[in-house]
Amino acid sequence: MVDRVLEPGKTCWRTESAANLTSIVDAATYFRHVKSAMLDAKKRIMLIGWDFDTRIKFEPNGKTLEGPNKLGALLKWLPERRPDLEIYLLKWNIGAFSALGRGMTPVFVLDWFTDSRLHLEIDGAHPVGAAHHQKIIVVDDTIAFCGGIDMTVDRWDTSDHADRSRYRREPSGKRYGPWHDVTTAVDGEAARALGELARARWKAATGVELEPVDGTDPIWPDGLEPTVRDVDVSIARTLPKYGDQEGVHEIESLYLAIIEKTRHTLYLESQYLASRTLAEALAARLQEPDGPEIVLVIPRNADGWLEQKAMDGARRALLHLLWNADVHGRFGAYYPVTEGGKPIYVHAKVVVMDENLLRIGSSNLNNRSMGFDTECDLAIEAAEPGDRVGRAAVDLRNTLLAEHLGVDVAQIAEATANGGSLLAAVERFRGPGRSLRPFEPGTVDGEDSVLAESSLADPERAPDSLGRRLQRVLAG
Repeated sequence: MVDRVLEPGKTCWRTESAANLTSIVDAATYFRHVKSAMLDAKKRIMLIGWDFDTRIKFEPNGKTLEGPNKLGALLKWLPERRPDLEIYLLKWNIGAFSALGRGMTPVFVLDWFTDSRLHLEIDGAHPVGAAHHQKIIVVDDTIAFCGGIDMTVDRWDTSDHADRSRYRREPSGKRYGPWHDVTTAVDGEAARALGELARARWKAATGVELEPVDGTDPIWPDGLEPTVRDVDVSIARTLPKYGDQEGVHEIESLYLAIIEKTRHTLYLESQYLASRTLAEALAARLQEPDGPEIVLVIPRNADGWLEQKAMDGARRALLHLLWNADVHGRFGAYYPVTEGGKPIYVHAKVVVMDENLLRIGSSNLNNRSMGFDTECDLAIEAAEPGDRVGRAAVDLRNTLLAEHLGVDVAQIAEATANGGSLLAAVERFRGPGRSLRPFEPGTVDGEDSVLAESSLADPERAPDSLGRRLQRVLAG
């Protein structure tokens, strides 16, 4: 029997059934299937997220689906052709203002001249300095997408992560680099639960309560092959304390339970390594004589000057903590590179625990995701080690590693079958060209920073003084 990790009210909000769950790797696939689902919408589309850019193309490499190829144009086009369709787009307020610097008309201005059934709002219902970081799209309460991918600029990429792609361009025409990401699609009661969560967020931000959607046909995009069918899906959240809302820390509890209960292999992908709480829990397992192997895939550097100072500085300290704890040689941290050696930015947030559990979401291994920002993760857990749910988890892990290492999935599967070492497999297949490069002490030399593990840059909770401190910083 599996020592259960997912416990409603503790490590997750609730668990609901789905006829289909699919893990979607990289945004080229995600953008296309999201548009396909939207084209089948009859009553409601909800887009709840950290950022949306209405100028992005769903299929920059060649349009195959009907309707406009840009997000904003599609959102205007759909209500004109669906008399009962309402669209709700909720975007983090700081993200809305930062969009001005990218040349995008902010959401609240667009609302002045759009269809009355297209509702565009900004989300400021959070403590000062916090972010609404969820990435959720719900269509007719029958299908929902939830994970790490934002429908914004610089995200679209294919899984080959070419060194130079003619299609990886911002709306301005500027090129951007390779980008790795992961999300999920679910239907059934799990999708309805995510619809409830999206409506709750809309009410928190706008004061308007929306009713559930009923009486619509199931939606599932053509060509989107389920990773696993007839599965229980758990939803875990982080909500900061704000007004009358108490803080919700299910995601932190979930991470800690996963780390505690992993028997032999823990695979992690994250944009950041900055939570000392989680790093110390990992370090404790590494010190155990019979503890698990831990393989961590993160980007070579954070994206942006401030994030590099805060997050890379914290990462340096926590990597040293893990290296010092790794007395049995069971830890490896890596970053992926292209065929030409260019770092691929890792934005995915994935956990695979043994042959037992898969978690994909918006939360990172940083403090903000544990208690300060608004996050949403999905997880599935095997009833018995290596059952169909467990195999789905391992299959995704193998798929991701094969992508990073530039080898066939079958090679990873064979090398890790029957308890084979995941860390040894990574080391066996690492090489020149497309591959994983190890983090070593020399890799992070010089990355210390006064902002490393700063409660201002990466707070775990929102102390009463934080808003005033941030206001002073922002005021210069």
